[in-house]
Amino acid sequence: EAMRKLSELCQARLQVRYRGAGAVGTDAAARLEQELRIIERLGLPGFFLLHHDMLELAREVALEVRGPDSVRGLLPPGRGRGSSVSSIVCFLTGLSHVDPIANDLLIGRFLNEELTALPDIDLDFPRDIREKLIPRVHERYGHDRSALVAAFPTYRARGAIRELGKALGLPPGEIERVARSSEGWDAREVGSDIENAFDGRRGGAGRWAWLARLAAEAHGLPRHLSQHSGGMIVATRPLIDCCPIVPAAMEGRQIVQWDKDSCSDAGFLKIDLLGLGMLSAVERSVELISRTRGEEVDLSRIPYDDPATYECIQSAETTGVFQIESRAQMQSLYRTRPENLKDITIQVAIVRPGPIQGGAVNPYIERRQRLRVDPEYKVPYEHPSLEPALRETLGSIIFQDQVIEVAIAFAGFSPGEAEGLRRAMSRKRSDAAIEAYHRRFVAGAQRKHGVDEDMAERVFAMVRGFSGFGFPKAHGAAFGLLAYQSTWLRVHYGPEFLCSLLNEQPMGFYPPDALVHEAQRRGIEVLSPDVNESGAECEMSHGRVRIGLGYVRGVAEQEVRELVSVREEGGRFRTLADLASRASSSAASLEMLAWSGACDSLVSASVPGSAFGSASGSAAASASGSGSARRIALWQLGVATPGRRVPGGVQLALPLDLPAPPELRALSPWESMLADYGTIGLTADAHPIALLRDRLPEGMVASPALKTLPHGTRISVGGLVVARQRPGTANGIVFVLLEDEYGTINLIVPAQIYERHRLTVRTEPLIIAEGKLERHPAADGAINVLVDRVRPIDAPDHLAAEVKDFSMLDEQVRRAREQERAARDADADDFRAVAPPVMSFASGRRR
Repeated sequence: EAMRKLSELCQARLQVRYRGAGAVGTDAAARLEQELRIIERLGLPGFFLLHHDMLELAREVALEVRGPDSVRGLLPPGRGRGSSVSSIVCFLTGLSHVDPIANDLLIGRFLNEELTALPDIDLDFPRDIREKLIPRVHERYGHDRSALVAAFPTYRARGAIRELGKALGLPPGEIERVARSSEGWDAREVGSDIENAFDGRRGGAGRWAWLARLAAEAHGLPRHLSQHSGGMIVATRPLIDCCPIVPAAMEGRQIVQWDKDSCSDAGFLKIDLLGLGMLSAVERSVELISRTRGEEVDLSRIPYDDPATYECIQSAETTGVFQIESRAQMQSLYRTRPENLKDITIQVAIVRPGPIQGGAVNPYIERRQRLRVDPEYKVPYEHPSLEPALRETLGSIIFQDQVIEVAIAFAGFSPGEAEGLRRAMSRKRSDAAIEAYHRRFVAGAQRKHGVDEDMAERVFAMVRGFSGFGFPKAHGAAFGLLAYQSTWLRVHYGPEFLCSLLNEQPMGFYPPDALVHEAQRRGIEVLSPDVNESGAECEMSHGRVRIGLGYVRGVAEQEVRELVSVREEGGRFRTLADLASRASSSAASLEMLAWSGACDSLVSASVPGSAFGSASGSAAASASGSGSARRIALWQLGVATPGRRVPGGVQLALPLDLPAPPELRALSPWESMLADYGTIGLTADAHPIALLRDRLPEGMVASPALKTLPHGTRISVGGLVVARQRPGTANGIVFVLLEDEYGTINLIVPAQIYERHRLTVRTEPLIIAEGKLERHPAADGAINVLVDRVRPIDAPDHLAAEVKDFSMLDEQVRRAREQERAARDADADDFRAVAPPVMSFASGRRR
């Protein structure tokens, strides 16, 4: 019955999807027949129907979350990822959004007759839909028969340093210094982390030595019970009969106390319901575009040959987009210059440990460049039998599927044997298991093609080199499509896309501050939060992006929502006293709002003589500047009376006329910038380096000037650290992204330089780097600085001398000089305390 139902469902949708498709429709029908035959033989029709039922439940939830009239209704409730995207059954049942026939996706990686375990079907959902979907799954299938899969986070270096250091009673500041300087993963290296953090002055004995010893012992031990990123199990009988269940921290959820491997070993059916931040951002963008421009965007019908989008991709203008925004991706985009979705599919998959370790990246890029110059260039293959499998990737193994295809075509493996080889490598099983496949591979190649042992060994070396993490082609196609769609939105609807990205943080490669600065360089205007203009989230305001009040740190989410609700019900806030009396926010929250500049627009109305009469005195006049406005707002909120929460509502304070503030020194631009970072984590005004530029050492090169300098030029650059990467495939090299007021600068820090300057590279937000400019012709526009020295940007010691004795100066001159000195005194030490987070990655993982 289940097989009949699945077959009827697929056949009905096949007629709709491929009506009038000619040869493609014929291929689709043949593929469907093949897949249904395998599914029936393996006894999996119920497995696919359960996933289809789950998707239909998600469709109901999506309608509730989005609303019946939302333009988001044009979008599917979720999308497939991983190898399941290669299945036409998944495509026809809605579990995938990528046509496997049009994209030439092979099914063997996902489904074959020798399959020994349940296939994996991963589904991505926007975050808001996923959060509502999980409790509904419990309701649909029963709380006793469904649960989230557990995960067991283990002790790593930073966690061990912080927790064990606290238990040992070590100074908190010193603990944090060691933790921040650590690579963050291997707790067995904490001893060297301590040595590096204190230049060898700690760690030999006492409590620091105990910290190193205990951290090494704690390495890898489970720290606590956590929740898997998306895995759920559904059973036919109560789970409590075979494994323990505990309530999750979030209401309406429960967790089985087994991890995914244990659940798999027990034969449970696991369904992966994953939240994808970019999917949420894309859906938000579509909704914002409809609301602000009155345009309905159907992402399934946008042009996939848009010249402006490909120009953006080829020039590596991909900050904020999906999957192709990292520095490594940008560097390769200059050289690969994708021209269609198939190229983007490869691009998404190429910067992964598997292709890098397998030596596939440079050959692919070089051959692609040669083909661009000479279309008649013949791509070399180790053996003619490899060409069908590797033609698309120009003789290199880029996708997981190609490991299987090469093993079948060259060594005569069956699909099951080839999948076993792939699993043996990808899971890093015993050398003995891989060696057994090695011998069979060489023997099979000699038997099938009569090749000599050397050639068979070379081909196996290509395959074995792909033992690191890599994408199946189907996964690359799914993510490549979203990469294109997000780039298209960035190009054609930049403000809405930025607004959506800011609302979906944390996600991606760049912190909000870097996203804002990059957008401003493209001409997108970003406005600071304002108690009379901002909502709880970032919003569009006449083509500009307004930062939401929810970005202000220290203000509770409930307080923000109440403030916005009170303003919508009772009208705009007229004065600071009005805000304090109606908003029911705590004094500390009001202070943070004032520090963020969100109260600046109320200052002139609050100064006596401005709101209640004619302006008089310098205080009202000075309120026009943000620095002055923040000072006055802070002073006045100190004497205003906030509303008090009482049972049943808020008791409003009497709206008192606030006294005139004394004459207050305005915040300097540097102090205002510090206040921005300290309260909202970003600044929409002057960049820190712009404020420091004329005080940096002579000869410093700004980012735009790098394009004019020849290869090999020795230069000095400075900037704000945005991201750092230390990939496991890079032999200890650290890649650092700096940002100045004009753009970004790529730094390559060799391993020996990193070890020498580890504390600076790991912990300093503002740095100066010296080294040689690299701009090789083969890089097609990519520019790097090969670093040989790094130092922090300290408090400038060459500022204009302070005036020590004011006794002989006129009072007015003294006051002007004091304000000028304060405006100049940009202390980089202060910036360390409020610097935005640095996106730090190691071994391909964000931390």
